[in-house]
Amino acid sequence: MPVFPKYLTKEQEDELRQIANAIVLPGKGILAADESTGTMGKRLESIGVENTEENRRKYRELLFTSDPSISDNISGVIMYHETFYQKTTDGVPFVRVLKDKGIIPGIKVDKGLVPLAGTDGESTTQGLDGLAERCAQYKKDGAQFAKWRCVLKISPNAPTYQAMLENGNVLARYASICQQNGLVPIVEPEVLQDGDHDLETAQKVTEQVLAFTYKALADHHIFLEGTLLKPNMVTAGQSCLKKNTPEENAVATVLAMSRGVPAAVPGICFLSGGQSEEDATLNLNAINTCAGRKPWALTFSFGRALQNSVLKTWKGQDDNVKAAQEELMKRAKANGLASMGKYKGNVHSAAGDQSLFVEKHTY
Repeated sequence: MPVFPKYLTKEQEDELRQIANAIVLPGKGILAADESTGTMGKRLESIGVENTEENRRKYRELLFTSDPSISDNISGVIMYHETFYQKTTDGVPFVRVLKDKGIIPGIKVDKGLVPLAGTDGESTTQGLDGLAERCAQYKKDGAQFAKWRCVLKISPNAPTYQAMLENGNVLARYASICQQNGLVPIVEPEVLQDGDHDLETAQKVTEQVLAFTYKALADHHIFLEGTLLKPNMVTAGQSCLKKNTPEENAVATVLAMSRGVPAAVPGICFLSGGQSEEDATLNLNAINTCAGRKPWALTFSFGRALQNSVLKTWKGQDDNVKAAQEELMKRAKANGLASMGKYKGNVHSAAGDQSLFVEKHTY
């Protein structure tokens, strides 16, 4: 008879389950503020602000010191290493600021995309070396969950078996290491919007990627009740001539998730993937209102789709901080409603309709 040694105690499983469930409570989702120094530089450049550590700190302080009621809709924040250890102007660590609001601190632990040899421009994600030690330190310093992003692209010859197998295994190794160190792993296998493929193709590829991902998680004995999934919504390629409705996107998304995501997973926190703020919210709302088997919480883990109007309002000016925070509150509220299927499309933001698509997007 086979023996399966447990790598988590019951107490560890209970803690992971509790954290995961708290992140996906009704009406709540995640603010992804984990842009790398380079990516944050591009965001700041778009509003004419120099990419310095102080400007990055000031911007993150703006986000994290919004009115405490933001915790009604934001349950967790993913941070970049630099941000995780920064403080407010008054010297209060950002981790403490979030905890005092009842928001769960999280940390991005991957070290970025690298080419996958033997493929036509496909990638894998680096950062497994030393990950256990880093996770242990982040947990000690207040993090309760982590994120790791893998990327797959759609083309006539991709994603390949090699890419789906490799990225699934990398995500499983990351998830195992996180769980052993008390961090809930957010598993992110993103299928990019790049290309002219139609909705049906996007759905099929998403289903395949999810199948490889959860096969790998099973092979590595991952405790699914202590994980969250951060996938793409199923949408046609950015260059596809046919534009689908939110309802059509929702049907394809729910069908793909129901075919690939085990019911044991507490929640699915969708990424926005370059959609405009309003499109991401409308699609999330449609996902929650459409028919189908949905045994998981269906919510958001948005970066650009929560921050674009904030940046455009702030413009690096101290006098604009309050107005920028109000933009964040509006988008958080809108997405909180959408995560319960209650968004009516009546929230108007400073740049809510602006496309946020970036070709071959990296963090």
